[in-house]
Amino acid sequence: MYATLIVFLGAGLGGALRHGVNVTCGRYCGIEFPIATIIINIVGCFSMGLIAGWFAFRSGGGQQNLRLFLTTGILGGFTTFSAFSLDTALLWERGQGSGAAIYVIASVVLSIAACFAGLALIRSTS
Repeated sequence: MYATLIVFLGAGLGGALRHGVNVTCGRYCGIEFPIATIIINIVGCFSMGLIAGWFAFRSGGGQQNLRLFLTTGILGGFTTFSAFSLDTALLWERGQGSGAAIYVIASVVLSIAACFAGLALIRSTS
């Protein structure tokens, strides 16, 4: 239960950070191109690499609650692309290059297809 609360609080902070980046980019860069999403994904993925690497190589494997708060919580609320990127990197580093490629292609293609399917379903019932 405690871990769930930690993730919940982190996700709220991450979502608020994402909203802040969206508003700031919209104000200064306009909304014609999704620059905020690109920034969020790049910053989130870089942060995931730093945090995951720190916990794997520097922390001695402890501090599970802090790891959950930062990765699943804050970065999960900020961008799920960071989790996708870490999963891909872990597959690659485990020597599963074909698995990583399949994961990337399937995730991107099927996620975009699912978005279009959801849009089509709503449009067909309107």
